[in-house]
Amino acid sequence: MLAIRNQVFRQNVLTLRYSQGEGGMSLPSALTNTKPEINTAVSEVEKLLEPDVVHIRYDIGRDWSGDWAIFFRVLLSDDASRRRLREIATQVVWQLSERIDFQSMGLFPYHNFRSVSEQKALREETWA
Repeated sequence: MLAIRNQVFRQNVLTLRYSQGEGGMSLPSALTNTKPEINTAVSEVEKLLEPDVVHIRYDIGRDWSGDWAIFFRVLLSDDASRRRLREIATQVVWQLSERIDFQSMGLFPYHNFRSVSEQKALREETWA
């Protein structure tokens, strides 16, 4: 039986994902005391890279290997997606890693990018 429990923090929508068959888990420090640090870093990067970066959302959960990870969803302007995707994606990854010490938090970062047009067509709530 798969038991799914969610813990949702508004602002940048933090959702915990639990895999099947897990017993007692030790949570990474990011879930217990560094959420404000992550939110501040995300806000700073959004402001620094606007108008190319529309917003950044994230979830914290287990990755494919069972390790704790942070999954960033970065919504880019259509212009940035078409003309400067590599440059802007590199800047987002670099700027976030400069502000967040993923290793000390026990998290591995994953970054996904989408344009405003893609989101408009796909209408995925987690990217809104």
